[in-house]
Amino acid sequence: MANNTQLSIDGEKFLINGMLTYAELPNSPAATHGLLMNARFIQGVFDDRADRERFARFGRETFDPDKHTDELIAALPEWYAHGLRAITVGLQGGGPVFTIDDWSSIDNNPYSEDGLSFDPAYEARLHRLLKAADEIGMVVIVSLFYQAQIHRLRDGKAVRNAIKTACGILKKGGYTNVIIEVANEYEIAGFLAYPIISSHQGMASLIDLARESSGGMPTGSSLMGGATNEEVARASDVILIHANNCTRQEYYNMIQKVRGWKQNKPIVCNEDSPCIGMIEVAYKTATSWGYYNNLTKQEPPADWGITEGEDTFFARRMAAGLGIELQPLTEDEQFVLQGFEQHMTVDNKRWIRLASLYPERIDYVEFYRNGELVDLAFNEPFMIRNDTTWIQDAWIMTADDKEWTAVVHLTDGSIVEKKISLS
Repeated sequence: MANNTQLSIDGEKFLINGMLTYAELPNSPAATHGLLMNARFIQGVFDDRADRERFARFGRETFDPDKHTDELIAALPEWYAHGLRAITVGLQGGGPVFTIDDWSSIDNNPYSEDGLSFDPAYEARLHRLLKAADEIGMVVIVSLFYQAQIHRLRDGKAVRNAIKTACGILKKGGYTNVIIEVANEYEIAGFLAYPIISSHQGMASLIDLARESSGGMPTGSSLMGGATNEEVARASDVILIHANNCTRQEYYNMIQKVRGWKQNKPIVCNEDSPCIGMIEVAYKTATSWGYYNNLTKQEPPADWGITEGEDTFFARRMAAGLGIELQPLTEDEQFVLQGFEQHMTVDNKRWIRLASLYPERIDYVEFYRNGELVDLAFNEPFMIRNDTTWIQDAWIMTADDKEWTAVVHLTDGSIVEKKISLS
């Protein structure tokens, strides 16, 4: 195939078609040249052959996996215009954290039990997505395995077979805009029954296998948020890290630790959270950061566009750091009380949070229901019933929910109120 997007690597920097990324933007800071700002769109080729209709929700009467992928393709140009240059897509998807308790009940897996064959429908969706990304200048980080689906492969030999099968498909496609992630957080519980994945030595060998089977595509693998391993970093072409639940200082320290290994390879966070304040650490360390929004982008069917609130604020912060000029927002527009979008509900559940363009300005947020204090949030993301930086417990809505208010206390002593009245 003719390629519009030819990714290459020079030390810690990425190049597309021989030019450092973002160097084509007239006002981009030199420190951003060579980065790969990205987002976790892990369900990009998702299906559920066990019970597809349970995902006929969020305003959709049916779930159509082909339409779901095509909607992502349609959203890519808007993201590209804001500076996004890569997305992570999982061949075994990710976990619908908020709405499905048993992720293993989902059958989102393109591999046969022995790993020797690959579902043609998944392959067709993958090819459409990779070609569409190539056409507009975007890279796809293709993640081969996910912990909640790995049990569908029989054993370690099937794992090796599946790598050769998937990477053979990528090689045959002739793609030059792909980075391979062998496994998403390879030491997490679901992988422990497969020592060839969950051990550092085993993963280093699988990275070598994926690189060889793909014809030399850049390859790496990620651990859980805040975790790193030098042996896997040495085996990788791209050092993939996750920053879930890390503070900005912890994220900075992790980057410094990896740099201390003197690998001279790109450091790419391809999963964090909606904590957009973390992007400043990425810009100041000249490393690539990955936005991860469970609600809008990992609960199928995902809304792939730049939705109001967290998505918009991430896109704007990314663009600002890259020198992309956008129409400024008013002070009031810089805060959104989220969770009340018409279709974003399952079983009367709402996930209520306060999104801000500059969360660093916020000291704490008070959440009131019908004038009564329900919860306080002191850390980004500012959400009720906080669990981690990417998970919160739901509020079960009833007819008694008449009004919700977020009272935002800023670090300069001023207060902003955002209110939702429910009819």
